[in-house]
Amino acid sequence: MSDDSQQPIVVKRVKKGGGGHHGGAWKIAYADFVTAMMAFFLLMWLLGSTTQGDLKGIADYFSTPLKVAMAGGSGSGDSSSVIQGGGEDLSRAHGQVKRGDIDAQKRNINLQALKADFERRETERLESLKGDLEKMIDATPALRQFKSQMLLDLTSEGLRIQIVDEKNRPMFDSASSELKPYTKEILKEIGAALNKVENRISLSGHTDAAPYAGGDKGFGNWELSTNRANASRRELVAGGMSDSKVMRVLGLASTVLYDKEDPYNPINRRISIIVMNKRTEEAILRDGKVADVASDDPGQQVSDAAAVTQTNGAGTR
Repeated sequence: MSDDSQQPIVVKRVKKGGGGHHGGAWKIAYADFVTAMMAFFLLMWLLGSTTQGDLKGIADYFSTPLKVAMAGGSGSGDSSSVIQGGGEDLSRAHGQVKRGDIDAQKRNINLQALKADFERRETERLESLKGDLEKMIDATPALRQFKSQMLLDLTSEGLRIQIVDEKNRPMFDSASSELKPYTKEILKEIGAALNKVENRISLSGHTDAAPYAGGDKGFGNWELSTNRANASRRELVAGGMSDSKVMRVLGLASTVLYDKEDPYNPINRRISIIVMNKRTEEAILRDGKVADVASDDPGQQVSDAAAVTQTNGAGTR
């Protein structure tokens, strides 16, 4: 019989733990759920902001991706998009814009920029021509003495060159379209200089308010101013200017006075040469008048109803 006091003592230890919580597995599941919901709402938003044409393109792509990829067309996305086949811009808040509309807007912006650049360069050329004429006048003794009778300025129509009468030094014989010798020389020098630019010109003759006396019946300041403008055209051409540069010849009588305070001032008797900018030339070609073109000087606001007009030297009969 054995002795119970000699048996070994066995101690059982139970390891306990995890009873306070269930671990972090639930966080991973929740993050997956939030990600799935975000993707779902993003998909719904994209579908709601995409045009019907693009939706069809997307559907076509998933049904026959190889065909769409090789053939292109609307199925490849016909909008300018951050995502091919999607909308114009994911940051847009209002509607959807097709690529054709966007391209048209870009073309309009580009055309406006090109037009502005062309007008800027054209103005620079006219300013350069003005400087060349002023230098030519100062450097030519025959012209320098008439400097006070030659007025140059830039208007909205182009470069304006005015040759005016002085009390003791008129450009024409009295009541005649016959040019004085020094006036012929002035016009010939100007004609040679005008060939340096491609711009076309307009010529207008002006008289003072004194009524025309003598001559043929029915012949007055209208006819006289027109004949003087045409005589000036001939001298410009004789100086070397191409006759094709002349686009219009006008006789305005005393309707556009230089000195409105004194209608009889000799300075009102003048020849005005406009080296026209492209905008003025297009206005004349479009409808035969320059009334659409605003002028910086009221003296350039021409009334067609009041003007006797000649084009390219067609004389008054």
